[in-house]
Amino acid sequence: MSTPVEVTGGPTGLIVAELFGVDQPTFQGEGPSCGCPSLFLRLSTCNLTCNWCDTKWTWDWHQYDPRAVSKRMSVADLLVWALSSPVELVVITGGEPLIQQKKLIPLVEGLLAAGKRIEFETNGTLAPDPALLVDGVRFNVSPKLANSGVVEERRIVPAALEVFAASGQAAFKFVTRTVEELDEIGTLVDRHGLDPVYVMPEGTTPETLIETTRVLADAVAARRWHLTQRLHVLAFPDPRGR
Repeated sequence: MSTPVEVTGGPTGLIVAELFGVDQPTFQGEGPSCGCPSLFLRLSTCNLTCNWCDTKWTWDWHQYDPRAVSKRMSVADLLVWALSSPVELVVITGGEPLIQQKKLIPLVEGLLAAGKRIEFETNGTLAPDPALLVDGVRFNVSPKLANSGVVEERRIVPAALEVFAASGQAAFKFVTRTVEELDEIGTLVDRHGLDPVYVMPEGTTPETLIETTRVLADAVAARRWHLTQRLHVLAFPDPRGR
């Protein structure tokens, strides 16, 4: 099993896997803002090791050399990049971006001051710093199910989920394969007071997504939850960097 790298200090700058959305425009592919024009800052490192993860190159250092797939970038350089585009929404994803949240605070402050709005894509195991719980910042929280292959004690952190639920700034998005997994989601939703709920079919090809969507759609509708897609997978032949 791969060993995640955690960043708590060390050299200045953020460990970045990729930036996209400026030279080749794209949009948010998932969750409440699905379809909105967006810029993406993907950070390296993660504290989970999900077996179906489609960005293992951001954390699996047994398969990938971090020196080849990531680089350190200053907040100043990241602001120059983001502010070169008129696109309003900046999505900060990973990996798990909140591992580096202390270093993200000045970046978020600079983006907000320039009129951007921000969405974090997070696995919900790390509570956000209060400095990030401000107007203009939203969290797409994706607690992992048993289908991730990660033990529950690592992937479900009640204290962190409760902070997100109480913030009023979070939506809860679950990657799902089967109708039976909706019961697992329901248990987490009831136990931790998670709302609103978005169910997203798992899949890395359009064919898989369409098949899984049709398996799940009626059952999700019956629970009156939201159904979201991986629009970038459906829209682009090569979704990486889109």
